Amino acid sequence: MENSLATEKRQEPVLPKVRKKKPNKEVLWAYLFIAPIVLGLFVFYMFPAIASFALSFTKWNGISTAEYVGLENIITLLNDESFIRSVLNTIVFTIVSVPLSVIFALIISLLLNQRIKGMVMYRTLYFLPVVTMPVAVGMVWKWLYNTEYGLINYMLGSLGLPQPSWLFDPNISLVSVILVYVWMTVGNNVILLLAGLQGIDKTYYEAAQIDGASKIKQFFNITLPLITPTLFFVFITGMISSLQVFDLIYIMIGESTALLDPLRTVVFGVYETGFEYSQMGMASAQAFLLFLAILAVTIIQFVFQKKWVHYDG
Repeated sequence: MENSLATEKRQEPVLPKVRKKKPNKEVLWAYLFIAPIVLGLFVFYMFPAIASFALSFTKWNGISTAEYVGLENIITLLNDESFIRSVLNTIVFTIVSVPLSVIFALIISLLLNQRIKGMVMYRTLYFLPVVTMPVAVGMVWKWLYNTEYGLINYMLGSLGLPQPSWLFDPNISLVSVILVYVWMTVGNNVILLLAGLQGIDKTYYEAAQIDGASKIKQFFNITLPLITPTLFFVFITGMISSLQVFDLIYIMIGESTALLDPLRTVVFGVYETGFEYSQMGMASAQAFLLFLAILAVTIIQFVFQKKWVHYDG
């Protein structure tokens, strides 16, 4: 009897069999749907970025074997007057175009936030330049800016006003392109800011009206603080986009004009160095420096946004 009891104690308890969970079909379908995006992100963005970073430390013409040169490309660029000029042009372009685009977009979005007839039509008209290809925008505005046959100079001439050479005068060529860029990007900012305005609770304005606050005080004390998250997003995306401007300038100016220096941007220099002069290593170094500049600007904006962006309603 005692032996049987001891044997029962020594026997390990039999655990129930745990069935393996079958993979959730919804999870599998989710991975299947995001697979093309992830694959495209890696193939067309991540891999080229890594390859460009590696090439920035080499001397390579796109055909022969790449030769490692270390920081020689970056040192050469920092002492290159043409590159420094392109950096300054890009900075001026960004400093002027982004605030103008945001200011105009804020004014237009405030007007469109009112209850007026044809609101959908107005929103569509302002958004049309956003969905239009930059190549088409550049071609149309290149014709409008034409010194002899352009519509703008024709109207100025009919009024007896001076007819400037918009794209070939070094003093105003950058301003001319900035105006087109603002016209092309303001619609996207209008849609974003309009969404931010419509997300503000109306009770704030009702309480302000009861207290006797004017429209100006309501704007500066209610509207402006509550749309600062949207303004922050618009500034971030606008600066990143303007620092990479290329296609609009390329279409409107081309690459053979001797007056390109006032309009040459960093990305234009990347294209010119890589595809015209076949210096892929140097072009990759320019792209890497531009990436560092965009990263630094973004980090600075995120650091200082705590002082002016209000996320709590």
